[in-house]
Amino acid sequence: MKDASDPKGLIRESYRIDGITDGECRSIFMDWALSLADPDPVPHIAALIERYCRDAPDHPMSAVLREGLDRPPAAKRRGGRMGRTRQT
Repeated sequence: MKDASDPKGLIRESYRIDGITDGECRSIFMDWALSLADPDPVPHIAALIERYCRDAPDHPMSAVLREGLDRPPAAKRRGGRMGRTRQT
């Protein structure tokens, strides 16, 4: 049975790896996000949190999933002429 929220089983497997680090979880999360067919990952992240975080709240992947629900900071214009000629 194919799981729409974890199509390659990456998140499931990350919870089975003893001693997995935050960095490894972030890398797995990125691969997971790129493998989703749905352009909106938020409902899938929420489903995975419901599925795994209750039983493993201190697992590094639990923290990564929770961070995945945070809104990214607003994009700010950087560089260009104004960035090069900024008056102080």
